[in-house]
Amino acid sequence: MLRYFLENDLVYYSESDSTDWKEAIQESCTQLLQKQIIDQTYVDEIIHCVNEHGPYIVIVPGVAMPHSSEDSQGVFGTAISFTKMKQPIIFDSEQQEEKSASLFFTLAAKNAEEHMQNIQNLSELLMTDGLIDDLLQTQSIEEFKTVGKEYNL
Repeated sequence: MLRYFLENDLVYYSESDSTDWKEAIQESCTQLLQKQIIDQTYVDEIIHCVNEHGPYIVIVPGVAMPHSSEDSQGVFGTAISFTKMKQPIIFDSEQQEEKSASLFFTLAAKNAEEHMQNIQNLSELLMTDGLIDDLLQTQSIEEFKTVGKEYNL
């Protein structure tokens, strides 16, 4: 699946020093916005959902999966993008370790079936032993490619 991100130009390494989670979500949507897979409406929905429901998008320490509902009006295609933040983004100051992330896998899906398939594919990827730690150490697309080759993903 790491190959998927590269082949579809869906890898982005942030240069921002910001630690604001709203800015991080906006930035994690960069590739999807540029490819017109989503529009700003979808980004705003994700931010609204986190405001309303808390940091549910932080699925394990270090990893966030920004997404909104599969019936969003701001989604025009199905894709997952990968964004590596320059520094950890803290979503909950009381649970800093558990609710912070540097790796953002942003999901967009046109329907419930594709949404569930995205989540399943991403879950399988993230269960690869050692992968999260190795991705956390990357600083560039070249290093991302190296990790992809190591894991043959």
